[in-house]
Amino acid sequence: MIRIIILNSLRDEIWKTFKRDSMKVYALIATLERNPNRGKVLGHAGGMSLRELRYKGYRFYFIVDGHKLILFNAGKIRELLIRFIKMSKKDNQQSTIDEIKRMLEFTEKE
Repeated sequence: MIRIIILNSLRDEIWKTFKRDSMKVYALIATLERNPNRGKVLGHAGGMSLRELRYKGYRFYFIVDGHKLILFNAGKIRELLIRFIKMSKKDNQQSTIDEIKRMLEFTEKE
C-alpha cells in the first residue's frame, strides 16, 4: 500500500496557482501509487530520498524513504509513505531544494 500525503499549505498553493487544472496536478501525483519510482531524484538527506515531479513550468517536491525503494520492487512494497512538501518554479528551484535538504538534515540530527 502506498500512501501519499500532501501538506495542507501545498494543497492551498496548488489551488491558488492552478484553479481548475489542480485536478490534473492531483492526477499526476496519484500516478505514484502505481509507479513509486517515478520522479527525478535530486538527492538524499536524513535517510530520505528527495524527488521532483514536473507539471508545466512547476516542480513538485516530495520525499520518500529511499531505503524502501531500493530494497523492494513495486510489487513487494507493503507500505510506502510519500510526502509532497513544496512546489516551485524553475527560477527558484535550487533555493527550494537547498531549503528542503536543510530541513531533512536537521530532522536527522534530532
